[in-house]
Amino acid sequence: HDANILLEGTLLKPNMVIQGSECKTTSSNAQIGHATVTVLSRTVPVAVPGVTFLSGGQSEEQASLNLNAMNALDMKRPWTLTFSYGRALQASCLKAWQGKKENIAAAQAALLERAKGNGEASLGKYKGSES
Repeated sequence: HDANILLEGTLLKPNMVIQGSECKTTSSNAQIGHATVTVLSRTVPVAVPGVTFLSGGQSEEQASLNLNAMNALDMKRPWTLTFSYGRALQASCLKAWQGKKENIAAAQAALLERAKGNGEASLGKYKGSES
């Protein structure tokens, strides 16, 4: 409280711990999930109620799988781990829509699919995209 910040009223909005774009080694979802939760456990006070991740340039599917990996871990997670995606929630919707009125239903279906998948990932129950 020294900085007049009410941690209990704060949501943290970071990126996940992923390899750099020039890294030759690809990390697994489990490795990314473990590394991200480890960093959070070392730096984020338990009073913070939630962490809402940005997709940070990941694909829709990769962001969902990595969020799911964090929530499926058998590690202490005193905060809610969820999503605050822009591009990783909208990309397939915009692709389906293409600005055409006749594609609105397809775009809405794509949004619903992504929202459902990310909701499941927030619970550690996402099985991956069927496509």
